[in-house]
Amino acid sequence: MKPKVLYIEDEPYLGKIVSETLQQQGFDILLIADGAHVLSAFNNFQPDLCVLDIMLPNVDGYTLCKEIKAKNASMPIIFLTARSETSDLVKGFESGGTDYIKKPFSMEELIVRIHNQLNLLSGKHSPGGEERVLGKYRLSFDRYELISPTTIHKLSAREMDIIAMLTGGLNRIVERRDLLMKIWGDDSFFNSRTLDVYIRKLRAILTEDPDIELVTLKGKGYLFLVKY
Repeated sequence: MKPKVLYIEDEPYLGKIVSETLQQQGFDILLIADGAHVLSAFNNFQPDLCVLDIMLPNVDGYTLCKEIKAKNASMPIIFLTARSETSDLVKGFESGGTDYIKKPFSMEELIVRIHNQLNLLSGKHSPGGEERVLGKYRLSFDRYELISPTTIHKLSAREMDIIAMLTGGLNRIVERRDLLMKIWGDDSFFNSRTLDVYIRKLRAILTEDPDIELVTLKGKGYLFLVKY
């Protein structure tokens, strides 16, 4: 069965090109241009994933994202934005988005992100698990190294566990308690403070790439942003 993608985009030319390309790649696509028609289309089409523009007529993408998540909390939502300010991206994730892509984008990138979200939903993992590309960095799982253009940073097993969780699905919220429970087995005050130390160290290592940001969402968790 073809994966069903609800694509919400009010730019006619872009919408046509993206829809036709995704159809050629084996997706079942429903294109909606008006925010006011999205919820009824969502109910009737029952998609596996939504690709959602932020700037839409009548109802904006942030509001639609919240309404879709209220209907299906596990629905993957990739939001499209022409802006990459951290505050805008955080607002999108807090509204329920699970990934984002910045305009203009390549179809190859969009297709990879769609497959990644569907794989995360089904519990599958992308191939090539020995190394993960993070902006200008490469994360080597077998050597426990975070490799920048100028430095090889050796990581401890715990540091590797933390960054692997934070980057398991890029640009998605990882809850603080989930990190504590999976890595330490409990969310005690001592372990929580220890996690803070590791997060500060990872931030310091990642300063070579200005398009990477490890954002703390108070009372929620962390967001590993790669802004391209």
